[in-house]
Amino acid sequence: MNRRRFFAFASLLLLSCTIVVGCQSKPAVQTPATITVSAAADLKYAFQDLATQWEQETGNKVVLNFGSTGQLAQQIERGASPDLFAAANKSFIEVLDQKGLIQSETKLLYGRGRLVIWTKPNRELALKDLKDLTRPEIQRIAIANPNHAPYGVAAQQSLESIGIWQEIQPKLVLAENIRQAQQYAETGNVDVALVALSLSVHKSGKWQLIPEELHKPLDQMMAVPKRAQHPGLGQEFAKFIDSQKGRPTMQKYGFVLPGEKIAAE
Repeated sequence: MNRRRFFAFASLLLLSCTIVVGCQSKPAVQTPATITVSAAADLKYAFQDLATQWEQETGNKVVLNFGSTGQLAQQIERGASPDLFAAANKSFIEVLDQKGLIQSETKLLYGRGRLVIWTKPNRELALKDLKDLTRPEIQRIAIANPNHAPYGVAAQQSLESIGIWQEIQPKLVLAENIRQAQQYAETGNVDVALVALSLSVHKSGKWQLIPEELHKPLDQMMAVPKRAQHPGLGQEFAKFIDSQKGRPTMQKYGFVLPGEKIAAE
């Protein structure tokens, strides 16, 4: 091989090595994914905001499926495969975990919910506390169904605590979830609804906090189901919710976050 051919061959070999090394060092491009999140109805506004934030930050998409915690848990038992399940009461996550349907290491407490008395802004009702629900002018009261909705359970416990649960039975209208209970009040189908603070703080209407000691705490937990299609991303979204970026949004909607104390009422 003469000198000219040797240098040409060496140059070509060097160029090939450079291309190979360059290709190997180039980071792989991650294709955006779409995750499904099943979430308790009290999370509607908070999770819509959080999903938008996370989508903008990661390029991934979030499909939100809201409903009563009990019904969403039943869907998972029957084979549903969301990438994250956010319950309004930790007991539902724990039961699913006992049944082997949850990735135990992903369980995460993310907030404590509060219950309020809610009425339309134009309702001429001055409600100071739950005992006012016995007044004759209040004829229909909406609560989430206690059979499958944690906020409905909290409403029943609160009414039992002050001794009026049996008395107001004829007035009760049971909704499928806490958001539907509020919609009944918004449309005038009921006079008042017992709903989540998170659905009330940034919405027109009049609301009054129900003392938390009247019911068991609404400690809310999320976890990744074992059948999740994108378990890694489901856990990433959960961590984002509980991060310094996500926690302010949860606080904005009235949730008491882990490690925080309830402000004096």
